[in-house]
Amino acid sequence: MTIDIAVIACYLLGMVALGWWGMRRARTRSDYLVAGRRLGTFMYAGTMAAVVLGGASTIGGIGLGYAHGISGAWLVAAIGVGILTLHAVFARRISRLRVYTVSEMLDLRYGGNSRAVSGLVMWGYTFMLTVPSTLAFSTVFSGLLDMPRAAAIVLGGSIVVLYSTLGGMWSVTMTDIVQFVIKTVGLLFILTPVAVWHAGGFAGMRAELDPSYFDPAAIGGQTILTYFLVYSLGLLIGQDIWQRVFTGRDDRVATVGGLGAGVYCLVFAVAGALVGTSAAVLFPGLAEPDDAFTLMVGATLPPGVSGLVLAAALSAVMSTASGALIACSTVTTTDLWPQVRRLWAGPGGEERPDGGGAGGKLSANRICTFVLGVGTIGVALLVADVVAALTVAYNILVGGLLVAILGGLTWRRGTRAGALCSMLAGSVTVVATMAAKGLLANEPIYYGLGAALAAYVAVSLATRPTDPDVLAAWQRRVRGADAAAPVPGARREP
Repeated sequence: MTIDIAVIACYLLGMVALGWWGMRRARTRSDYLVAGRRLGTFMYAGTMAAVVLGGASTIGGIGLGYAHGISGAWLVAAIGVGILTLHAVFARRISRLRVYTVSEMLDLRYGGNSRAVSGLVMWGYTFMLTVPSTLAFSTVFSGLLDMPRAAAIVLGGSIVVLYSTLGGMWSVTMTDIVQFVIKTVGLLFILTPVAVWHAGGFAGMRAELDPSYFDPAAIGGQTILTYFLVYSLGLLIGQDIWQRVFTGRDDRVATVGGLGAGVYCLVFAVAGALVGTSAAVLFPGLAEPDDAFTLMVGATLPPGVSGLVLAAALSAVMSTASGALIACSTVTTTDLWPQVRRLWAGPGGEERPDGGGAGGKLSANRICTFVLGVGTIGVALLVADVVAALTVAYNILVGGLLVAILGGLTWRRGTRAGALCSMLAGSVTVVATMAAKGLLANEPIYYGLGAALAAYVAVSLATRPTDPDVLAAWQRRVRGADAAAPVPGARREP
């Protein structure tokens, strides 16, 4: 136990040290928000895999394997398919836009200013996305130190807030690479084969468990479809994901690195399900499937090695939490704060062209990151279900923004009015259906997407087409011809 604690302590101190290093490197807003757009293929792939494979994918994925067997892999597999689709189809165009947020892309594509709506929806998604990862700290630390849930959340969350606040995306990127390596060694190369061996191998698991544990569809066809609708589609448009695309040195790096990250996610999905299935043999009848992870680590691994694997779980948790936190901060300072300042200034007020105020200053980005991080810890103390928090985040994102974003990328006839109505209709429908049917119900995403699509098509066809000059400027940016041109309503680099 003492060795495990020492390993975890060294890991946590290392994360803080990287945060300090990132602070020294983050000298401009571009450095802080998108790592200066300088990442190569390996670093891009590692940080992309790290940000999508968080607490819900690691601890939650093993819990699904415990409850449903091999079919528990579908949640993480849906994430992998989303990453593969994003980088095979859209990443080149997204990388060439050279923006900071999804809302900036919507302004560029449709003309005018839609950030009040799209920014709020994206803010709700990014803020809620930090909650399940912060919650997962309690699972990891309780397995090591028997620490109370609240103390574990505060400890883990504080470290993430500290290094994210100090260095922004540079700190997050460097910690992600370390976390990616630890996660690969600890969870894929150590825990998975050891867990299967302790469960008697595949033959032993088949002898002990119900045949449904080895049925790929046992979790249910509707649940599998919902995973793909929520997570695969959500990953196509999430600010936390697009912000990683913006860090690539060029569109080739984004494409190749992202495809590698997607394949890695598929391997990770199978590994998590196997660990969970093995735990069902060794620890039948658990009241909380998410406890399977820490029980397997404690029962199958020697001291020191178990500390490394617990550090791997912390790696997964921290990478997603820090990525979502930076994304939330970016949306706040780039999309929402300018709208607030405009309201304060009144009808005759104007923003200073140098981006004066919170949105344009590096120090203000740090302050915003810190405040949002503290708020996330507070919400995590009030929420108990990791998967429920993640589901709420993705329901809000997909129901509110998917149609407007993908429509803008693929349909020239889509208009700003259609996009705004789509965002409002989808978001309101999702929230109302979750209130009526429950947070984990399958219906919200179906109803939300249906309402958003109907509103987008009907209103776009009923309103004037987008100005040809706006579309021409959009096409030039997508081709990379006008990468340095300002986005309408965007702030300049200080």
